[in-house]
Amino acid sequence: MSEPNIPAQSAAKSGVDGTDTVNAEVVNAEVKADQNDGNAASPANNGSAVDSKAFTGTNVTETVRRAGAEFAGSFFVCFALFAASTYGTVLYGANAVFVAVVAALAYGTATAVFARFSGGHFNPAVTLAAALTSRIGWIDALAYLVAQLLGGIVAGALLTAILPTSENVEVKVWLASAVNGFGEGSPSNSMLSQAGVSFSMTMAIVMEVAMGLLVVAAAMSTLNKDGSATDHHAAVTGMAYGVASAITFPITGAGLNPVRSTGIALFAQGKGLTVEPLQQLWVFWVCPLLAGAVVALVMLLSDTMRQKAESVDADGNGTTAEAIRTEQEETYVDADFENSNGTNGESAPEGTTVKD
Repeated sequence: MSEPNIPAQSAAKSGVDGTDTVNAEVVNAEVKADQNDGNAASPANNGSAVDSKAFTGTNVTETVRRAGAEFAGSFFVCFALFAASTYGTVLYGANAVFVAVVAALAYGTATAVFARFSGGHFNPAVTLAAALTSRIGWIDALAYLVAQLLGGIVAGALLTAILPTSENVEVKVWLASAVNGFGEGSPSNSMLSQAGVSFSMTMAIVMEVAMGLLVVAAAMSTLNKDGSATDHHAAVTGMAYGVASAITFPITGAGLNPVRSTGIALFAQGKGLTVEPLQQLWVFWVCPLLAGAVVALVMLLSDTMRQKAESVDADGNGTTAEAIRTEQEETYVDADFENSNGTNGESAPEGTTVKD
């Protein structure tokens, strides 16, 4: 008796309908199992790793170019926000809706222009989340942070330098609604104090963290695994900043971004405001960075769960292929047995293949 195990490729040529069906199932199951095994073994396919040629490299020239884009974008965003919340609110009596529209347009425009170079972060919270999820390398992340801070500081310096002042109009008149704060430092303090209430530090922290989660999640959801921006990155991040600014502006002046808060606080310090901005600045660093870390943690857990699910699927497909292969082998054994013990010269049953 010959070996019962016949390769699927040879069996598929037998021309017998039953065997063709079994072999087709074996081939399809094996191919699918191999593909799933390959996906499970390949980090690039399951999203657990990042293309080192994108935003994770340490090439000095590329890092400088990306950092330059972050500086320019951060400067543009911060200058627009500072302008809108200084003379915009003083001269136009602008409210939260006005600030929200400016924030959405500023972040959206800056992202559309500069995201092709750096991914369009302009916010240390987004950069932290991107680094924790390996969208960018840590060297790039540090360069981004420095560039973002410089962009915000330059924007704050330029705006405070050009604000018109006189004996009757001091610079604090312009800056009161531009700095981020809570309690007596809130933009709504003058109105709320008449009713004997104020926005507490707890409320400020809760709102800044909650809206920070929205902003960072929106930004991260529109970044590819290699750190590059998708086509929807500008629109989605712009809308997220707009919504978050509308909600937080009456409470804290819409921080959401440590760079935005720091850039104006440095130059508003010592200008006679009710609360010195640097005293409350820590809240506007801790809250966004906490939000960024939480978003990164959720994304990492999600990736881990997806990889485990894919591994289970791959194991299941492999088991199915083995079961079909075993069934085929049993069919061949039965065919060989009947052929060697056949009576009256009867041929093997239809649907089986007999080896010589």
